[in-house]
Amino acid sequence: MRASNIGFVSTRFAGTDGVSLEANKWAEVFEKNGNRCFWLAGELDKAPQISFRIPEAHFNHDQNRWINHHVFGKKRRDPDVTEQIHTLRSYLKTKLHQFIERFDLDVLIAENALTIPMHIPLGLALAETIAETQIPTVAHHHDFYWERVRFSANAVGDYLRMAFPPNLPQIEHVVINSIAREELAHRVGISATMIPNVIDYDHRPEMNKERCRAFRASLGLKPGEKIVMQPTRIVKRKGIEHAIELVQALKDERLKLVVSHEAGDEGFEYADRVKEYASSHNVDLRFVETERKVAWACDQNSPTCYSLGDAYMSADFVTYPSLNEGFGNAFLEAIYFKKPILINRYEIFAKDIEPKGFDLVVMDGFLTKKIIKEVEEILQSPLRKEKMVNHNYRIATRHYSYHLLEEQLVPLLNRFPDTFDRRPADEPQIEKPCNIRPLVDSQVIQVAV
Repeated sequence: MRASNIGFVSTRFAGTDGVSLEANKWAEVFEKNGNRCFWLAGELDKAPQISFRIPEAHFNHDQNRWINHHVFGKKRRDPDVTEQIHTLRSYLKTKLHQFIERFDLDVLIAENALTIPMHIPLGLALAETIAETQIPTVAHHHDFYWERVRFSANAVGDYLRMAFPPNLPQIEHVVINSIAREELAHRVGISATMIPNVIDYDHRPEMNKERCRAFRASLGLKPGEKIVMQPTRIVKRKGIEHAIELVQALKDERLKLVVSHEAGDEGFEYADRVKEYASSHNVDLRFVETERKVAWACDQNSPTCYSLGDAYMSADFVTYPSLNEGFGNAFLEAIYFKKPILINRYEIFAKDIEPKGFDLVVMDGFLTKKIIKEVEEILQSPLRKEKMVNHNYRIATRHYSYHLLEEQLVPLLNRFPDTFDRRPADEPQIEKPCNIRPLVDSQVIQVAV
């Protein structure tokens, strides 16, 4: 892989969402091979010297939320909404050009920004910038708009066809599962490389027992109490109700259900629903509060910041009953930290992951007595648990480790030209038109029918 300056672009690179985590893993592989990585987003947790923060690029920015309110769940778009979209698009495009120039970028990596229309102006700005500059780009697609019911009714079909994703010759498309690859080819006529999510299984995590004790204490847990961990954001498609039903069915007062991620990406109504559901089922539900924000890694000496690794290490069992996933980061993470897992057979799991031969507790849309008994046996048998997690770790190392990511990213980047020339090609100069007026009636050509 030749050395390049690589610019990552998305709405957010911070916290524990799948896009942020996978982008960091790609950056690790790129930098290991001598490249330099830079970051543009509305929210960033990167060093200032390699960052280009644009608050308006965040999906939760007021302007973008106003636009989304007026285009989703509707079939007609008012002219003032169109004007707002293009005003923000124009501003973001200027910033993207500045990003490319400031860091002398050779390649862009668009992380889900050309995939799911949570920020339409950013997607349009990216598509136009790529077309104008001809900068080599990898569009890393995590979940498409046609996979989400909330985007099915919309007033922006023209923009979705234009930029989500755009079909431009200088873009290499990457998807994270085989179904997305098939759908992209069928719907848009774009071929893509499939690169699944990964974890560095070649280097096992180190357990810090003091950190685990401190994390458990921060949640108010007493000695002897156990954590059933739901390692997901609090959004509807994560199926957290199933985790609540499992804990209730196990009838063990020592079990506490802990949700490790925050709410807010899709509103707070579902979080309220989860709290009410847990209360009605007499399940002790604990959330990791924002002041103890969980990240993949943080200062090990901090008394208030706990890593996602601390949460996994402290868990006794992991629930992952998602209804739909682009891939399933939490699944790989639970295996990395050697935790037994209950998983729902969502479509991507059934097609791409299950055939690999993992040893899991699997539900198919609902809990059964057999499933509950199997979880009880795992919680009560250290030998069964150890055999299960070690088997899963071996399989995951074979199929989802960093060395496999490197084997795919190196040839992907090498498909691009050796140099990227930001200067426009020499061509005859034509004076820019001005004072263009609309046609008047006398100028309209009448066609006889």
